[in-house]
Amino acid sequence: MSAVADYPITLESPFTTLPELLALNARHRPDHPAVIQGPHHLSYAELDAQVDRAAAALQRDGLQPGEAIAICAANSAPYVVLFLAALRAGMVVAPLAPSSTAASLVTMVKDSAARLLFVDQPVAEALEPVAGQLETPLLHLDDSQPATGFNAWLADTPPAPVELTPETLFNVIYSSGTTGEPKGIVHDHRMRWAHIQRGIAFGYGPECVTLMSTPLYSNTTLVSFLPTIGLGGTLVLMSKFDAKTYLELAEQHRATHTMLVPVQYQRIMSRDDFDRYDLSSFQMKFSTSAPFHGELKADVLARWPGGLVEFYGMTEGGGSCMLLAHQFPDKLDTVGRPLDGHDMRVIDEDGNELPHGEIGEVVGHSVAMMSGYLNKPEKTAEAEWYDHTGKRFIRTGDVGRFDEEGFLTLMDRRKDMIISGGFNIYPSDLEAILRQHPDLQEVTVIGVPSTSWGETPVGYGVLKPGADTPAEQILQWFNGQVGKTQRLNRLILTDELPRSAIGKVLKRELRDQFHGEFGTLD
Repeated sequence: MSAVADYPITLESPFTTLPELLALNARHRPDHPAVIQGPHHLSYAELDAQVDRAAAALQRDGLQPGEAIAICAANSAPYVVLFLAALRAGMVVAPLAPSSTAASLVTMVKDSAARLLFVDQPVAEALEPVAGQLETPLLHLDDSQPATGFNAWLADTPPAPVELTPETLFNVIYSSGTTGEPKGIVHDHRMRWAHIQRGIAFGYGPECVTLMSTPLYSNTTLVSFLPTIGLGGTLVLMSKFDAKTYLELAEQHRATHTMLVPVQYQRIMSRDDFDRYDLSSFQMKFSTSAPFHGELKADVLARWPGGLVEFYGMTEGGGSCMLLAHQFPDKLDTVGRPLDGHDMRVIDEDGNELPHGEIGEVVGHSVAMMSGYLNKPEKTAEAEWYDHTGKRFIRTGDVGRFDEEGFLTLMDRRKDMIISGGFNIYPSDLEAILRQHPDLQEVTVIGVPSTSWGETPVGYGVLKPGADTPAEQILQWFNGQVGKTQRLNRLILTDELPRSAIGKVLKRELRDQFHGEFGTLD
């Protein structure tokens, strides 16, 4: 490993690993708070010491560098300790979503070849019906089972040193998207070091306080978690998001940075008491993972102090775009321009590159690219595109176009585009209009099978509190705003839209649900 000569870290620092940065922070600011969750605080010296004990425990249990552990639990300080400890011991972390089905968890644990699975009590209970299928030893990340709890498991001796290189694997993140098939996305330490370096430009550092409410198994969260811990800031953890609690914690801890998904911004900004909270400490707010609509960005800019940055990219890596919304208020309907060093292009169905202004699939290249999907070479090949020079790009599956200034406007996921009667219909266009109805709080549009048209659009909506407008009345209003080919076949009102833990609307679930209830439409 390369040593960091100076403190604090600078953009010119050589490659450094997160475990080394943690040790550096512990030496220079041992008493500075590293992790806060409720009444529990860990200083950098305490965090570093616990990471050592956990790394030594992994080695004691026979795990070798390059082997994997899996973690499936809600956000907690022990989760942070274990994640960092596995890295320090040269191991690969497979963070899994507690919202996954028990069967999916078994599949992902086996696919990752995890030697140990760490869970909290709710996940342990969820796994009981499939206990016979789980060959990996299970340990408790909390102390619900004192004999096998986390504190009892920790070692009392220091770990053996392990050399980490840029190519050393960092994590395997499982992303099923909306396809339902878990795919392990492999990242190395080089990619994660790039994320830490990028954080310096946004004010992450020893004095930052990052309020984190998204789950640690998500790449969305790691983009904010890594520079906070790596650069010596303070991480305030929420195990579960709640808009009121979030605002209270932001005010209490004088938060400077945060990463939120768009639905969280929507729920925070819609609170009647939002303006009474003192949020003046915020320097920068971030968002990614799901469509962030221009009108919501404008509301955040108008009422929430500090800058607003939207990242567009994939867990798989490749090219990423960034919108500095506070600098480009006239571009709020875009996801910004490619980051420095990121090469992003648009291709047609045959893989031919298209000029700016043309609509096609977005592909991207950068140093931050996955090594591939774990154990799925054919899926890796499907996700790649090569230009005429042999340069490797990652296919995003998103349809979009670049304007003359290089800003990217996204239309939709390729698989979500509706082809009705030979016409391409982008659900995002319909959602933008449907969202304008004064009684709707959340909306989405899906394509469903139709014998007459091949596919036809159907809308789903969630009414605002207190609203009782009938679905048929909203449908008539909407269809009066659009052309014949864009009209909704029907509008279904529901109490909530199915979402992933990071806020993406699960359109596949809605399509399956619709087909189960209505079958194929005429």
